[in-house]
Amino acid sequence: MSAKRRVTIALIAEEAGVSIPTVSKVINGRPEVAPATRHKVERLLQERGYQRRVSQDDTPAGLIDLVFAEIESPWAMEIVRGAESAAREAGAGVVISVLHTHAGPGRDWLERLAARRTDGVVIVASRLSTGIQAQLGARSLPFAVVDPEGEPAPGVISVGATNWNGGLAATRHLLELGHRRIGMISGPADMLCSQARIDGYRAALETAGVPLVPELVRRGTFLVDSGHDEGHALLDLADPPTAIFAGSDLMAFGVFEAARQRGLRVPEDLSVVGFDDLPLSKSAWPPLTTVRQPLQEMAALATRTVLAMGRGEVPETKRVELATELIVRESTARHP
Repeated sequence: MSAKRRVTIALIAEEAGVSIPTVSKVINGRPEVAPATRHKVERLLQERGYQRRVSQDDTPAGLIDLVFAEIESPWAMEIVRGAESAAREAGAGVVISVLHTHAGPGRDWLERLAARRTDGVVIVASRLSTGIQAQLGARSLPFAVVDPEGEPAPGVISVGATNWNGGLAATRHLLELGHRRIGMISGPADMLCSQARIDGYRAALETAGVPLVPELVRRGTFLVDSGHDEGHALLDLADPPTAIFAGSDLMAFGVFEAARQRGLRVPEDLSVVGFDDLPLSKSAWPPLTTVRQPLQEMAALATRTVLAMGRGEVPETKRVELATELIVRESTARHP
């Protein structure tokens, strides 16, 4: 195929050995195409760099799809606020999809996406298979990932936070207060941000000459119940921690409840640090010391980037990490 010839549906159809309507159905997410044929056409669309022809019928729809694995938390609401704010500034709306699985978007979601002619996609804390990446590319749909679960594939635009620095700052704060037996409740093992926060915790201990004690590191789900359960597990130890760094504010609130149930006072008997700086953190009792993760800014940046890509702009960098910041409140105190 000549590099000078514009890549059209007709040329893709000729090379794939299918009809022009079949290629059109694939591009528009129609279901009535055999899987093998669909895969061949999508591969050719991506390899040949097909771009939709811009016409009056292809003007931007003014919609950004915001896709969550789960949305039952204040954390997700901060992401929604950031995306909606950036979209509103650009005169666009936001459509929210909830997958109810961390496996990532599937074929059904893609077909619904194509049917409403969205301008781009922001995927939050979810996996993104190479197949879905290829299908989004074949449809010339720009996309970005916020807080990716795993290491993003080369070429995927992603926005996150400096989780390692946050874990380091939280643990260093507790060390500076004199704590040496510091518990850590992380998130799921397969999430990139969880591992980065543990690595920051480990680095702070190592720098201070404090040995890492495996029994002090627990895995949670980032939700309140797991903070409560893992908090109890840490406090059940024969030599319990004097401070706990929870990998999310919600888990920190669970630790608060576990301490209360045992008659322990925060911070007099147990210091607690969270991660996120949700609006609830400053009104908790005691107000929570936490690591601020700029959730709204992360979502807004991803949304603006997707909208810019839809206008033909090329992002300067594929991976952006926004700075975290330790916010000291009243849930931490010096160890006697």
